[in-house]
Amino acid sequence: MEETLFEAAIVPYRSLSPRGQRILVGILTGLLMAGTLVFALVGAWPVGGFAGIELLAAILFFRWHVRRMRAGELILLTHASLRIIRTDPAGKRRELVLPPAWLSAGMEERAGRAAALMVRGQGRSVEIATALGEAERRDLALALNEALHRLRNPVFDNPVLR
Repeated sequence: MEETLFEAAIVPYRSLSPRGQRILVGILTGLLMAGTLVFALVGAWPVGGFAGIELLAAILFFRWHVRRMRAGELILLTHASLRIIRTDPAGKRRELVLPPAWLSAGMEERAGRAAALMVRGQGRSVEIATALGEAERRDLALALNEALHRLRNPVFDNPVLR
């Protein structure tokens, strides 16, 4: 196993845990049932069907939300390669391996959109860290460029020269 010089794990931010989502769906169910009961007592019983559709839509959305939490990206820099390992929401992994000798990371400004973090080298250009905000992408670009610089410019400690 080769020594890892730089590692960045990127996972999309999700504000609600699966347990929190279950609690929220439970509260939503209770509120919709109470509202449906009130409308049924005044004779507007069809409201119950629409409330059921709303609840079904909310449950499907939360399941989709939990599934999207499985996505992620892992960036590993070793002496021999820069590996970009992407996992999609279904759990399928794709790996891209680039030689680090001529790589650089930089921000690419885009009109009307957040800047993209691009890794460039040997005629290839790959966008990484799409799940991060612009400030975090800039920080990651600085850190990755610093790690690439350390890789290409090692500091040797020679006790004789001290």
